[in-house]
Amino acid sequence: MKIVLTGATGYIGKRILPALIEAGHDVICCVRDAKRFHPPASIQDKISIIEMDLLDPKSLEKIPKDIDGAYYLVHSMSASSDYETLEQQSATNFCAALEKTNIQHVVYLSGIVNESDLSAHLSSRKNVEEILAKGKYHFTALRAGIIIGSGSASFEIIRDLVEKLPYMITPKWLLTKCQPIGVTDVITFLTKTIFNPKTFDQNFDIGGPDILTYKEMLLEFANVRNLKRTIIIVPVMTPKLSSYWLYFVTSTTYKLATALVDSMKVEVVCRNHDLNTILEIKALTYRQALKKAFLKIDSNSIVSSWKDAYASSGNNMLISDFINVPSHGCFIDHREKVIKNKLVTINKIWSIGGTNGWYYGNWLWKSRGFMDKIVGGVGLRRGRTNINALNVGDALDFWRILYADKEEGRLLLYAEMKLPGEAWLEFKIKDNKLTQTATFRPLGLAGRLYWYAVLPFHGFIFKGMLDALTKEN
Repeated sequence: MKIVLTGATGYIGKRILPALIEAGHDVICCVRDAKRFHPPASIQDKISIIEMDLLDPKSLEKIPKDIDGAYYLVHSMSASSDYETLEQQSATNFCAALEKTNIQHVVYLSGIVNESDLSAHLSSRKNVEEILAKGKYHFTALRAGIIIGSGSASFEIIRDLVEKLPYMITPKWLLTKCQPIGVTDVITFLTKTIFNPKTFDQNFDIGGPDILTYKEMLLEFANVRNLKRTIIIVPVMTPKLSSYWLYFVTSTTYKLATALVDSMKVEVVCRNHDLNTILEIKALTYRQALKKAFLKIDSNSIVSSWKDAYASSGNNMLISDFINVPSHGCFIDHREKVIKNKLVTINKIWSIGGTNGWYYGNWLWKSRGFMDKIVGGVGLRRGRTNINALNVGDALDFWRILYADKEEGRLLLYAEMKLPGEAWLEFKIKDNKLTQTATFRPLGLAGRLYWYAVLPFHGFIFKGMLDALTKEN
């Protein structure tokens, strides 16, 4: 069967794609920017890719007429403060585009919405569900709560809290109940639902067997990690204060923190487990899901991470808009040095950032990251998804990877920290020489003042980094 997969570069999209191929489907991957889509080499000849923007009805005309099914895996809650309008328009446009095809079944991954008083985030999910259900095709909505898996936003936030804070003074919403589900079970539910007549024109709640408060989830996480943690709940933390607390302590963005805090006041517990019976699925417990996530982390096989989404920085960019580094009107720090061992240098470049740091003056990099986070930027919180691989579109600390070709020996990064201008950092190996170029395009007087303010630090940070990268060992 031919299936359209929206959100193919997203957290769930990257994980369901191999499962759909294994099930024998022909998959059309819909992405906004093909340059940041990197499907496994083993399935590249079994898929097709189309670039489209759900907010641009014209681009949706690229969807083939002979499709059989579609997955709608698109959410915008951390991309804009006006995400509800964006999500409504995207769903409306997609539904209209499908009317011109032969589609039989659409599956949407939504949120559990069983309370009468919903958060803006959950209300938007329900609204999208209602829009998609109006199409002239069979429709199924799978409603999930907290998704636990390596790289998921929920998992990473819980991990940050538990591993960073021995003692936590927390808001009362930690007593709210939820029903977490492992990401592998989410993928199983999604793949077994498509084209199954028993699921047509219905909505189902999906979750694991455990109903826990957020406090219990944190303490169980600590137990799995053999950590002793104390949590004290106070009634005086306002939603805004809670959002700031979550933002500064964890790797989440402020927009996402605000949406999550708003949603965490609402119970997300499954009505029943009817779909488990229909599809014959026994979901993992919360503890089992945690252990499985850490197996992926320990083996360095994280398939996808929420931090690689553009929404993790608040940007809504296309790689093609920034791939050509400007020179006119720019400040440039250009350095080069002969390489003693090309393989060693390339491996160092491809291991840069994250826990490895930046090879020189790491305390300054951390200070810059902290200052960025203070003003609402991304800081160094995102690290890297994979300690060995760098892929175009991935986040790398407070940079975005624009170009990465290990054989060519070229890595190009674009800065996503708060700046009065735009910045690029490029590493390029040619003729047994490493060229390191930092480019800054200032925005007005503030940009120029910023460049001259940091210029003294460049002299030893960039020189020290170049020296470290070109060392023989």
